[in-house]
Amino acid sequence: QVQLVESGGGLVQPGGSLRLSCAASGTIFSIYHMAWYRQAPGKQRELVAAIASGGKTNYADSVKGRFTISRDNAKNTVYLQMNSLKPEDTAVYYCNQQRMYGRPGDYWGQGTQVTVSS
Repeated sequence: QVQLVESGGGLVQPGGSLRLSCAASGTIFSIYHMAWYRQAPGKQRELVAAIASGGKTNYADSVKGRFTISRDNAKNTVYLQMNSLKPEDTAVYYCNQQRMYGRPGDYWGQGTQVTVSS
């Protein structure tokens, strides 16, 4: 049974930083692509960043230059470093395991809330 558990969300002021983590279990983590999505109230879930099994990365235009996705295969963990946070980054953030790079896979975490507010 694949499990993805996100952590690291919280309340932060505009301009601040957070680091999200997603720990995977029950899977051969290193062979899968991983991604972070987010969903704000009243909006559709959107792709934030993706990292291929080989390390290639892609970002939504809205977060380029501010967010960095990385992975540690030894720890079965994917990270999202978020800097220069803006109120519009407020959302529930989910990690996702992907068979095809950039396409949502079957397994999702429970989500972690990120709120950017003064």
